Amino acid sequence: MNGGLFDVHQLEKDNDKLDIKDEAFERLFAFFDQYNWHLDIRPNATGKDINPDVIGYIFEKYINDRAAMGAYYTKEDITEYISKNTIIPFLFDRVKEKVKNAFAEESSLWKMLRDNPDRYIYDAVKKGIPQEGGLFDDLPDEIKAGFRPDLEKEIVKEETKPHLWEIRKVWNKKAPEEIALPTETYRELIERRKRYAEIREKIENSEIKEINDFITYNLNIRQFAQDAVEQYEGSDFINAFYNAIKEITILDPTAGSGAFLFAALNILEPLYEALIARMREFVEIDDEKGSGKKHENFRKVLKDIEKHPNEKYYIYKSIILNNLYGVDIMNEAVEIAKLRLFLKLVAVVDPDENDENYGLEPLPDIDFNIRAGNTLVGYATEEELDKGLTWSFDFDNDKEKLKEQMDIVARAFKRYKENQLDEELADFTKLKEAKDDLRQRLTELNDTLNDYLAKDYGIFRKNEKEKYEQWLLSHKPFHWFAEFYEIIHQHGGFDVIIGNPPYVEYSKVKNQYSIKNYLTENCGNLYAYVTERNRRIAYKNSIIGMIIPHSGFCTDRMKEFINLFNNTMSWISTFDIRPGKLFNGVDQRLAIYLTRFNGDRIYSTVYNRWNEEIRLYLFESLYFVEISSIKYINAIPKIGTKYSIEIISKLLKMKEVGKYLRGSENLFYHNAPRYWIRFMFNPPYFFNEHQGEQISSHIKILSLNTELHKKIFGALFNSSLFYVWFLTFSNSRDFSEREILRFRFNFDNTDSSLEEKLPKLSEKLQIKFLNTKVRKKTNYSTGIVIYDEYFPKLSKP
Repeated sequence: MNGGLFDVHQLEKDNDKLDIKDEAFERLFAFFDQYNWHLDIRPNATGKDINPDVIGYIFEKYINDRAAMGAYYTKEDITEYISKNTIIPFLFDRVKEKVKNAFAEESSLWKMLRDNPDRYIYDAVKKGIPQEGGLFDDLPDEIKAGFRPDLEKEIVKEETKPHLWEIRKVWNKKAPEEIALPTETYRELIERRKRYAEIREKIENSEIKEINDFITYNLNIRQFAQDAVEQYEGSDFINAFYNAIKEITILDPTAGSGAFLFAALNILEPLYEALIARMREFVEIDDEKGSGKKHENFRKVLKDIEKHPNEKYYIYKSIILNNLYGVDIMNEAVEIAKLRLFLKLVAVVDPDENDENYGLEPLPDIDFNIRAGNTLVGYATEEELDKGLTWSFDFDNDKEKLKEQMDIVARAFKRYKENQLDEELADFTKLKEAKDDLRQRLTELNDTLNDYLAKDYGIFRKNEKEKYEQWLLSHKPFHWFAEFYEIIHQHGGFDVIIGNPPYVEYSKVKNQYSIKNYLTENCGNLYAYVTERNRRIAYKNSIIGMIIPHSGFCTDRMKEFINLFNNTMSWISTFDIRPGKLFNGVDQRLAIYLTRFNGDRIYSTVYNRWNEEIRLYLFESLYFVEISSIKYINAIPKIGTKYSIEIISKLLKMKEVGKYLRGSENLFYHNAPRYWIRFMFNPPYFFNEHQGEQISSHIKILSLNTELHKKIFGALFNSSLFYVWFLTFSNSRDFSEREILRFRFNFDNTDSSLEEKLPKLSEKLQIKFLNTKVRKKTNYSTGIVIYDEYFPKLSKP
């Protein structure tokens, strides 16, 4: 099936002596016959129903232990969120270049948004919003009693009565399900309604007038794009949009079984369909008027569609051939990705037993779209190629010959794709000959480039043939500049890059292959290298969306990775692992970044924590704030509210406390907090069967100048304020001295009364720790362990 019905699979060519007995296939087919196979995406009903999506899931979950390679199955809500917020903004940018008037402030496009703002605000944000009256009129009186503007800016003092936090304690109650999202408290409901009101007001006041704003305010960008195509009155807009969607190049550089490519296909398909419907509409109107001469481009597309089994087949075939590209280091993954796309295509054709080949036209050949190779090894750009050619005795001549070869391959590849879409040119014999010629040229080109690259690794092919072959097998070089010459060199790079790169320490693969000339090499993880590679192969106005470990944005060793986001417009959302997690069964705190190179702004969400019941609404509920003004060493802060920006901004104007944290007075703290940070005057009890009574390895010591400092900082570091600081700048897992030493507090300018109260509060808290602790006993691999567990929740008011 790979490469069309007329071609022999490369696997057969490489293994021509392979002989498998018929009995083996009979057993395999008997096993498959136990299941009901569907080419559509109907939901499973009997437990014996299987559709193409299952193939990818099974591969990602079980084949070759991809989880051990740092590659995880990415659920559809993640792939859709990233795909729609990269692909659609890029399409709108392209259309705007051609039809500027469509995006003028008073155009019908933005009027469509202003006239019906609720259509583009997600249901999760609108849940329970009153249809009549004020925003909070329907809430119980005890909840409404907490709306006290007179107290919101009040400095909290002991004599201040009442305290706002006391009045609002009831806000922490769970709100009723008819007006709330699952698990939502009144406090969260109130904040959500405020966000709704803010977004709606901005739409009505024409403050949302750029497609980027749909990402920032998390609006329904798919609905807006669909409505724009279906309702905009000008044919020039439809023509520009169709050209944009026909030409957009979407890449997953670590494609796996194609989860992101499928998501991209599902974003593009309804837009293609709507565009074709509008083309028909314009042509029919012109024909009714008796002209029949306008809209030549539209007529050509409609004529091309008639040559295929049906319109949907034409759309899928166009997307698969023109728009989707992928690379993966595993040959099996590449084959599965291509198979899933073929099955998607076949599913839209009704087979006819009376017709030759059941009425199916040959499947498109995407061997040159989705390829196997190492994304991180090989020449990505002309600049890298120039460095590789330093071994050449005739640099200029060799480079020109190589570029000429690449240009020939690129033009042949382009013609090959175009001929597959045009049924009149799709002579199977000629296509096969063209493919063989294309493959041969590409093989020869890669052979030359591999020779040059090997020399960069200190391997000279002529003298070290066996070593060269081993290097080739282990490194699997992929030369982006050659393989996708038309896209990288002539176009300037891929338009959209999306995916889920492997989360693997470089040290674990360094014995298999090594990388060269990466600014991020010291970051020590493959996802950092993929991110850097993305920038090299991306178009200047491209949009990149990836899901990675969120520690990439808040760890000192990731400095060079964080620097990649300088001078960009980026939206970064972060996600905890408890109570819910993005990858079920995987304890990986994650971040999703959406990045454009034409800007200088950073937007962030809160550090998202959610129960599994709310997963359905998670991505619809994301809320970004701009954090460009918050500067911190080796971290992009996790901030998601304006209140937090104010708090952190005030703290950053104060002095670092590090100078007070050197002396003989000790504070003890637990280095792996989840929801609480615990600083103690004395280490908690800990007994290990093999080593006896000792201080736990999780308890660290912080030394302070004086006993007064010890008590003051004992209060500060146990405070909610410090916990906010920790969540904002750390990896939210490891509690190290970095965030302690960099915490801010104007100790020298402290109010004298505060200097008296903090030590007393600190002493009270330590007593409460001791009164509420629980001694626990458990068995580890090292034997019995007995320890005291402290409960800040029971100790702090």
